[in-house]
Order: sequence, then structure tokens, then C-alpha cells
Amino acid sequence: MANSDIETAVARALEDAPDRNFTETVDLAVNLRDLDLDEPSNRVDESVVLPSGTGQETQIIVIAEGETAVRAEEVADDVLSGDDVADLDDDEAKDLADETDFFIAEEEMMQDIARHLGTILGPRGKMPDPLSHDQDVVETVNRLKNTVQIRSRDRRTFHTRVGAEDMSAEEIADNVDVILRRLHADLEKGPQNIDSVFLKTTMGPSVEVA
Repeated sequence: MANSDIETAVARALEDAPDRNFTETVDLAVNLRDLDLDEPSNRVDESVVLPSGTGQETQIIVIAEGETAVRAEEVADDVLSGDDVADLDDDEAKDLADETDFFIAEEEMMQDIARHLGTILGPRGKMPDPLSHDQDVVETVNRLKNTVQIRSRDRRTFHTRVGAEDMSAEEIADNVDVILRRLHADLEKGPQNIDSVFLKTTMGPSVEVA
């Protein structure tokens, strides 16, 4: 369970959010320090499964053939074949990349995907997660529905979604706690590499996590 400081900050961010006619997301902003982010090995690039879910729809596309493609149709937003990928022009591929949160592809298709889509998906950090023969595509898609990508690139400050305003403060705080624990484990100096942490709804003011 998340600590009380996180839950207090979440509750305040939810309380301070202005009334809107749509459900706002809740976002986490992390400011790093004492890291040379020009060195790629120091950058944050992690997929984190949120215990309470993202609170929003996650767009997932599976690139597969045969039985895997049939099974993926039950759970994915769309399923593409190898021919579908080859037929995409640059504009279609860019639109698809911008609209999609995660791609999954059968391992044997990765080389062709890299050839056709690598220059578009790579810079966006959206190259597909490879699916091996012993992995269940349904289970993989369902896991990614509750997953966020935390990625700093070469910037000291980065953001990620941690929930939605119709979730409870406790649920969102548990999501924040999991992300911070992952950062503490992965950063070179753990918590000492984190300068500050803020929470906010889409249109609301920032609240610092003590």
C-alpha cells in the first residue's frame, strides 16, 4: 500500500481539480538530478504495470498471423498482418503510431516490421514488444492495458499517466508508489536522483508529493 504522503498529495490534486465535462487523467511529473542524461544508460525507459490500472482506454495493436491473430482479435483494438504493415504508407504509419499506445508482434515478424516501420516507431519509442511462441497473446494484451511507459529521454523532467480522476486517491497512490519504487531501484543513486515529484489532473494545479 502506498505511503500516506503520496495519498495526501493525490487527494489534494483531486480536490483542487476544476470541474470539467470530461474525466481528466492524473499525471505524475518527476524531476531528476545528478544524472548525466546525455549518457543513454542513465536515462529512464521502463514499462510499469499499474496495480490499479490506468483508468483510461489503452490502444493496443497486434501484428500477427494465423492462430495468434485470431486470438488477438478478442482483446486487441486492431490486428495487422505482415501484408497490412507492408502496405502502410508513411502518413498512415505515422497516424497509427500516434494513435496507438503499444504494439505487439510475433518474434518472426520483427525484422520486417523494423524494415517497414522502424524509422517511424523507433523515434517514438513504440517498436513492438516481441511475442514468442510460448507467450499467450491474450494475457500479454491484458497486461499492457494496465501498463504505462516511463521515459525520460535526455530531459530532467518527465511525465506519465497514473490514473483518472474518477479513481480513488488510494488506487492512484498505489500506482504512484509502484512507479517511484521502480525508479528508486533503477536509478544509479536511487531516491537521491529524484529532485521532486508532482501530481496534477489534466487541467488542475500541480501538487508536490512530500
